[in-house]
Amino acid sequence: MSHVLAPILTPVLALSEPGATSALLLIFGLLLAFSIIFGRYVERSGVPVALLFLGLGMLAGSEGIGGVAFDNYGFAFRVGTMALVLILFDGGLNTKLRAVRQAVAPATVLATIGVALTAGLVALAGRWLGLTWGEALLLGAVVSSTDAATVFAVLRGGRLRLRPRLGTTLEVESGANDPMAVILTMAIVGAIVGSEPLSWMLLVDVPVQLAIGLGIGIGMGYAARWLLAKVRLSAGGLYPVLTLSVAFSSFGLAQVLGGSGFLAVYVAALVLGNGPVPYRNGLTRIHDAIAWLSQIAMFLMLGLLVFPSQLFPVAGIGLAIALFLAFVARPLAVLLCLAPFRFPPKEIGYMGWVGLRGAVPIILATFPVLGGVPEAEKIFHIVFFVVVINALIPGATIRWVTRKLGLIVPEKPLPSAAIELHSTRMLNGELLSFYIDPSLAVAGASLAHITFPAGASIVLLIRGEELIAARGNTVLNPGDHVYVFCRGEDRPFIELLFGRPLEDGAA
Repeated sequence: MSHVLAPILTPVLALSEPGATSALLLIFGLLLAFSIIFGRYVERSGVPVALLFLGLGMLAGSEGIGGVAFDNYGFAFRVGTMALVLILFDGGLNTKLRAVRQAVAPATVLATIGVALTAGLVALAGRWLGLTWGEALLLGAVVSSTDAATVFAVLRGGRLRLRPRLGTTLEVESGANDPMAVILTMAIVGAIVGSEPLSWMLLVDVPVQLAIGLGIGIGMGYAARWLLAKVRLSAGGLYPVLTLSVAFSSFGLAQVLGGSGFLAVYVAALVLGNGPVPYRNGLTRIHDAIAWLSQIAMFLMLGLLVFPSQLFPVAGIGLAIALFLAFVARPLAVLLCLAPFRFPPKEIGYMGWVGLRGAVPIILATFPVLGGVPEAEKIFHIVFFVVVINALIPGATIRWVTRKLGLIVPEKPLPSAAIELHSTRMLNGELLSFYIDPSLAVAGASLAHITFPAGASIVLLIRGEELIAARGNTVLNPGDHVYVFCRGEDRPFIELLFGRPLEDGAA
């Protein structure tokens, strides 16, 4: 194997050597650029782009062309945790509360009972394939939860606009099911090393951690809304710094108090994002960029942990577990959990198929290594194999399955130009974008014949590539996009005229 880049890459992971910082920035910059440029071609095939980042990390590793030997599981765990915090925070900011209310009950059942069922079924399969009971139970716990980073990337990055209850159930489940997997993994690790035998207290730990995480998340979210409304910062760029502090503080406080930090982060962002927030557009855009950067960095680093030579001995069992998880364990667990909620059969089947695994199982697989569990690296490489196969089989078919089942909600086209209103103060006004659908009563009407509230007005009309000033004789044609300024109290009336806005442009 060629190691032509080893002299450059090795200092990256040994920061005390001269030139390490320069090498780190050089290699990381090149990998970022390569990932972003070629990621769009990978996504066209339907494969989650995270798989590309993982592969690049392996190429840079000790058995790839980079030749960098990296086996610092503790460092990988810490970086991966921080990345997941940032990804979950961005997911919460972009989730609408009205959709969560419809999905909270089924998502909670999937995030608790569904995770336990999946873990148990995978453990039975692992034992049948020759693993010891300890190894089988540990493997089942580690791969039992879906991955928020991968789910958000596939559904949102791939612009799959699902029915609201369906899409939100998948997203909320992925954001809330980590506590159950973490509790199961830690309990089994403790039992294997002989420090903490398994007991019925596991049944108490799960709801307690969820309750603490939920409470901290709600409290931190409302506190952040109050703080952002009261504080006057000298520069707009300081607002995302403040919200980053909210994300990390929510996670840390929940963990210190014995709760689920991941759930706290997601809920805090959900509460914050569904309230009046200054500098909203800037915050949303910056956190989206941070989430993508976190995902790329996390998967690149996790790829460095993998030694391809150790994948071949476990390829058979890894493939078998991956197929069993995709075709049996996940669909069966979803079917049993969602039966009381009256989902249509095709939606239940879809959620059973879209059980994407990603960074979370890989990070959980570092727990046994750090805990000194025998054969822990074997479990880690089986989990890695499961994640890759899971991304290639369910992941690559998601778009096709979504369209085949008719689950995509027709999305209105976006305008060719966008207007944003930025303010570091809370203003009584919103700038909303609407698509003029042929079914609207205002379609074909001139502005002079449309009655607007006293504090509302059309600011700009976009027709194809043309920007048109809003005048009294301007006619709203089907297919046009309009930007409407209105006060908060007038928004319901504006939505009666133009329907639901494409995006909020709140000041």
